[in-house]
Amino acid sequence: MSYEVGIRTLRLETAERLAHTEYCSNYALVRAVTGRDPETDPDAWREFYREWEIDFIWATNDGPVPWEERGRVTDMGHAEFLEGGTDRRDRKFCPFSSVEEVWEFDAVEEYGLPNMEELVDYYERWYREAQRAHPEQVVPGGYYKTLVSGAIQTFGWEMLLLAASDRRKFDKVLEGFFRLSLHHYEAWARTSVEAFICHDDMVWAEGPFMHPDFYRSSVFPRYRKLWDVLHEAGKIVLFCSDGTWTQFVDDVAEAGADGFIFEPTTSLDYIVERYGRTHVIVGSKVDCRTLTFGSRDEIRSQIDATVSLAGGCPGFMFAVGNHIPSNVPVENALFYFDYLRRRWQRA
Repeated sequence: MSYEVGIRTLRLETAERLAHTEYCSNYALVRAVTGRDPETDPDAWREFYREWEIDFIWATNDGPVPWEERGRVTDMGHAEFLEGGTDRRDRKFCPFSSVEEVWEFDAVEEYGLPNMEELVDYYERWYREAQRAHPEQVVPGGYYKTLVSGAIQTFGWEMLLLAASDRRKFDKVLEGFFRLSLHHYEAWARTSVEAFICHDDMVWAEGPFMHPDFYRSSVFPRYRKLWDVLHEAGKIVLFCSDGTWTQFVDDVAEAGADGFIFEPTTSLDYIVERYGRTHVIVGSKVDCRTLTFGSRDEIRSQIDATVSLAGGCPGFMFAVGNHIPSNVPVENALFYFDYLRRRWQRA
């Protein structure tokens, strides 16, 4: 029933329980739940999704050839969170020597636009293979480096912040990333995916790092144009960003997002109050820091507080919004899911 719960939730049709997804890289947890090793057993994750009744898989795909094979990139930044630090990588230094170089950058000229028919075929094959591999879950389409995340990938934080100090010049830079994203969004729109994740880490944990007026003049209008392409093809658009963006929730909704995927630092209360009946809501008050360092009473309290808000929301999908990484104690994660499963049935 997981696929049915997931797709009904995305369509704002009340299912018999709250839908469920997780962003999990805790290999010890997968071993404890399934008895399989996710590093060596290709069926481990599929079994974990089944045992944890996952209804929706968070997924994006930016195309067949990564940017670093097509042009200059820096680093989006990365923390080690896999078991044993196996995901550690050396820092990539910025290839841009001046902010003037950044202001002259055109993402389309740098990375190129793949042939449209080949891109559509690539995305369709990827989606069908992923959905066939996970028939019990809804697999969406998605794009990761939409605008701001694209600029982070290319320039790194220092050059990005210097470039953003001149709004007019940085707007021109974002236009290149928009045109590159639009090409991929148009390809995704021609596939058979039912839902699509627009990922763009546009803020920090403390909130916006650019003036709010710039977001409203240069970022959100471009989101609308991208999402219009998907809506015309009948896709459900979910916007996903890390960080704290409560002040921009209304802007994202006005731009046309059908749903929100967010961390606990963005206000669940506000989103439920304003959009609980009309939008998909993927998140919760459960914080991975509570799972890591908190007590069972604190975990229980955050689940209870979420469930009390979620009952009237047909599109609610429960998740630890900021990830279940490898340092979360397995016993805490098991307690979290056991208690959640006892609470997620709808009245």
